[in-house]
Amino acid sequence: METLLTVLLVITCISLIVVVLLQSGKSAGLSGAISGGAEQLFGKQKARGLDLVLSRITIVLSVLFFVLTISVAFVVK
Repeated sequence: METLLTVLLVITCISLIVVVLLQSGKSAGLSGAISGGAEQLFGKQKARGLDLVLSRITIVLSVLFFVLTISVAFVVK
């Protein structure tokens, strides 16, 4: 059981790294950091297409990562 969880955790880690690296940057430098946060806060700039899919995949993989990490921690004990 521990081996299976560890293998799933490694696959999830690699997948999460790849998906995060595939995402495009939301801001370009200091000017994007100042104005970009306000636009996202009020919903004027919404993610579309591939960015939306990658964002949702990132959320799913991150939740799976935390669940598997906690599971491995309890199995090892």
